[in-house]
Formats: sequence, structure tokens, C-alpha cells
Amino acid sequence: MIGEMKVAVVGSGAWGTALALVLLENGHEVILWSYLAEESETLERTRENPMLPGVELPRALHLTSDLSCVRGCSLVLTAVPSFAVRQTAANLAPLLDRGAVVVSVSKGVEKETSYTLTQVIDEELHGKFPVVALSGPSHAEEVGRGVPTVVVCASKNRKAAELVQDAFLTPRFRIYASDDVIGVELGGALKNVIALCAGVCDGLKTGDNTKAALMTRGLNEIARLGVAMGGRQETFAGLSGVGDLIVTCTSMHSRNRRAGIMIGGGMPVEEAIEKVGAVVEGYYATAAARELAKRFHVEMPIVEAAYGVFYEGKSPYSAIDQLMCRERKYELENSWIHE
Repeated sequence: MIGEMKVAVVGSGAWGTALALVLLENGHEVILWSYLAEESETLERTRENPMLPGVELPRALHLTSDLSCVRGCSLVLTAVPSFAVRQTAANLAPLLDRGAVVVSVSKGVEKETSYTLTQVIDEELHGKFPVVALSGPSHAEEVGRGVPTVVVCASKNRKAAELVQDAFLTPRFRIYASDDVIGVELGGALKNVIALCAGVCDGLKTGDNTKAALMTRGLNEIARLGVAMGGRQETFAGLSGVGDLIVTCTSMHSRNRRAGIMIGGGMPVEEAIEKVGAVVEGYYATAAARELAKRFHVEMPIVEAAYGVFYEGKSPYSAIDQLMCRERKYELENSWIHE
């Protein structure tokens, strides 16, 4: 086990704030960084994040908008939206202490390159720092209240992954470690696509059968792509796969599901995303997943149908018909292979 560390959480949204509280509970010196000075000042004055109502921010939690706060930190979490990860990593590069471990806690895929977020961070840091991905079934609203939560961290660097485990482990927050970075990141990023679609189904009032089919076959698509990209099949049956998929597709805490419900109810896509009031990662991940499917020659019919609805104005009903009327398939690809 490790002793007290100095930790910086870069990004004061709901998730960054919730994780900062877990680290603080574990006895670490924690600094929470906000992009805007006025955001940090509001947190300092109210000692509450409006995205986590009712959760007090202890005085021991340091608040700042000065990114140089990462100097001297053994652990630095990046908790910014996926579109801001590259610039944030570039800004961090000259400030990080030698030996610092960087933890990506955001879920998404970079729109322009279709890179996973640890790939983006590693590129901007020129491979000089260990990078760890943290993912799994974890609503910030519940972690902030101390609800028992179990997630997974993944890195090619075993010591870095175990450092993250030790830094976070509490009676209410448990972390497993993995070396399957691609699998863990893709599960966390692409389940948002399926959650957005699940919301659409809820908005259409299609019923439980439809939603169960969507989740099951959606996970199959994600796993198929993940394996093609070098991930392991069993990872998608774990916390960052089926675990995260369940929690995001079934909870009203999920921004993706909430946006999908409005879209299924007839609201234009852009209006629904704006009304959620926070980043709907599934919208951006849909385009990235479609690009990756083409690049790796993987069939992803749900992603293709979702792209039609979210980017091409296709009716959700016609998308369902498109999926239901596909040619017959075997559920397992190797069925009757030895006959």
C-alpha cells in the first residue's frame, strides 16, 4: 500500500469532483482544477458543485484554476470532456513532474482521429509518462454520495495500474486492474452510443424486449470491434463492458439516455443534446465508432443505424425496421462450424 500523495484532478465537472472526494477520503492532498476562474471561485464560495447538489466539498479540498497546480503531484487525473483531452494533455506536458502517473477518467473517442483518450494523452506527452485508463459502472452522482462502486483501471504499466488501485481503494470504492487498455477504453466509450439508442427506445416506448435486444447486440458489436483492435473478448463481459452498459442504459443519471429519450419523443437531435446541458459523449462516439468499424472492417449494424438517426435525419422507426429486417444470422459466429 502507498502513503499520502499529492494528487491533481484536472476538470471540476461532476465526475472529476466525485473522484476528488474519494481521493480526499483516502487521506491524499487533493487539488481540483477548473478551466474557468469563476467556476473555481464559485466552488470555493459555495463549497458545492451544482452538478452534485447536496454533496459538500470539504475545506481540505484545494480549488484552483491555475494548471501549474500539477507540479509536485504523483498522480494527475484528466477529467475533461473528450474534445478537450488533447489540448489539456499538451498543456500538462511541460508541467508534470518526472515519474508522475496520468489517469484518464473521461470516456470517449477523439472525433478527428478516432484515437482512444489514452492514445491522445500518450501522444501529447510523447510517451514520457505512464498513462492509466479508469472506467466502469460509475455515476458521479452516486460516487459523490459514497454509494458502493466498483470500476477497473487499465494500463500497460503494471506498477502504474497498481498505484491507481492503491490511491483509490476505500470501503466504498473498489478498483480492479487490467492490462487491456483498448478493451477497457472502448467499452467505456462506445457504451454511450448504445445508451443514447436505449434512450431513443424509451422515448418511443418500444418496451423491455427491444431494449434488452439493443443492449445485448450492442455489446456484441462493441466487443467485435474491440477484439479487431487488439482488445480481449473477456474484457467486454467485465466492468467496463457489460457493467457500464447496464448502468448507462437504465439510469436517468445518464446524459446519453436522457438525450435519447427526448430524441425518441420527437425532439430534434441538436435540441435534445443542448437541453441536456452537458456533453453527450454518445453523439460524438457514434461517428467515431462508425469510422473505426470501416477502418477495421467490422460489421456494426446498430452503430450504422444510429448514425443514420443522429447525423442523417433518419426516423428512429425506420432505423429499427432496418435492423429487424436484416438477413438471418447465427448468434454465435462459429455455430455448426464442425459439421
